[in-house]
Amino acid sequence: MKRRRADEDSPWKEVLERYFEAFLAFFFPEVHAGIDWEKGYVFLDKELQKVVRDAELGRRLVDKLVGVCTREGHEAWVLVHIEVQGSEDADFARRMYVYNYRLFDRYNRRVASLAVLTDDEPQWRPSAYGYELWGCRTRLEFPSIKLLDYVEKWRQLEQDPNPFAIVVMAHLQTIATRRDAKERLQGKLVLVRMLYERGYGREDILELFRFIDWVLDLPEELEEDFTRAVEEYEEAMKMPYVTSVERVGMRKGMQQGMQQGMEQGLQQGSVRSTREAVIEILKTRFGEIPDLITATLDSMEDALTLKTLLKEAVLAPSLEAFQGLLERERS
Repeated sequence: MKRRRADEDSPWKEVLERYFEAFLAFFFPEVHAGIDWEKGYVFLDKELQKVVRDAELGRRLVDKLVGVCTREGHEAWVLVHIEVQGSEDADFARRMYVYNYRLFDRYNRRVASLAVLTDDEPQWRPSAYGYELWGCRTRLEFPSIKLLDYVEKWRQLEQDPNPFAIVVMAHLQTIATRRDAKERLQGKLVLVRMLYERGYGREDILELFRFIDWVLDLPEELEEDFTRAVEEYEEAMKMPYVTSVERVGMRKGMQQGMQQGMEQGLQQGSVRSTREAVIEILKTRFGEIPDLITATLDSMEDALTLKTLLKEAVLAPSLEAFQGLLERERS
């Protein structure tokens, strides 16, 4: 079963941005309770990259930096730094320490560093880093959540309306069905049906479906069975959200465009054909697209970036979501 490069293609970034408050409520309730949500929050990903650009340590699914206001009142805002780590990494705790002190040094604000571990190594549980030299001690302890611990809480996850219950179940299914494609198909169908049964709105269903579809990828021969089963279920529910052109026609377009893009590597012809495929998919899904999007795509020459955008054109829940991603890639 094929596996995607998690550090480039992780869907975590989108679900974290869309459901940031729900994320903290689900995994870190103490942090959630300490934030003044009425004052809002701001994502500071560009600021994070400026701070850690020359301190890249290992590979992870995604990292986020968010400015929030506390309920304490004496400090206008503090920083929440989140790392989602997909594999065991001996340097992970040190990276958390480095990022924490660099952020504190740059902004002179308190920093809460939080870790979510999605790997399949039960014994790997980093939660602190420090050292001592001649009586001088320094140490960072950080909350660390292990998704494997939720295996024993499956029934609770089924009853929890928080969207991250779905996210966790999807990841657990990914690990459990790694060598059994048919079992993965059944688990994936259960999760998709759950989206409708929970009464989520259309945009939430599309967003969470995108996550499920991404992490629980299926062989091509089972993909047709999955699509057919979802079509039948949606017809019975009278909610054709994900089996319309949103998914079926676009997946074909993505496969054709990606094949062209990968065959010729970085040659100009493949770049042009991939770019055209992105534009065509967007037009088919959303109708006319803004000139700014077309112009931005026309200016892009990197084949790997366009390959990523091709996937996003198929899976993005809205044109606005795709445009936001495009702006991040451009910057």
